[in-house]
Amino acid sequence: MLDLTTSPRGIFALALHEGVVPGPYLDSVRVWTYGIGHTAAAGGPDPFLMPRGMPADLEAALANVFAVFRRDLPKYEAGVRAAVKVPLQQHEFDALVSFHYNTGAIARANLTSRLNAGDRVGAAAGFMGWVKPPEIRKRREAEQRLFRTGTYPAGKVSVWQVDARGRVIWRPIRQLTEADVLRALK
Repeated sequence: MLDLTTSPRGIFALALHEGVVPGPYLDSVRVWTYGIGHTAAAGGPDPFLMPRGMPADLEAALANVFAVFRRDLPKYEAGVRAAVKVPLQQHEFDALVSFHYNTGAIARANLTSRLNAGDRVGAAAGFMGWVKPPEIRKRREAEQRLFRTGTYPAGKVSVWQVDARGRVIWRPIRQLTEADVLRALK
């Protein structure tokens, strides 16, 4: 059994892929989502039932976003630990948690069966079997690169605005560094 948890760099990479939206929004496949990729599938709160639009107090909203993320992450880590039967390096675990957080599919993904069969090359290739919708391709490539080489993505996490109809306004209102994200999770 694996005893790994997501590393600080893995947490930042996941937040970088997801971005932060401090109000409920419809994602690219029309699923109500909140914060750092939180959906009702992870448990409460249900983004569909949350007040629409931008919150009046951004700082309080960001604190809530990170509290929800702190609750969600262990569920996805546990899913990876349950599905994977072979030892992993930290960067491999981090890549798999990011994949599972986004897809919820670690237990049924071909990449997992390949990995459990000892085929790490095939497992890495399997990330690219999950590129729907097409805008997810860059994330899958980054997860695949992290899994293969241990290369973590760099940048800043965008905090996006959202309107009252659940549409993201693709103009960041804030950029969070890795230190900002890790501080918010403490």
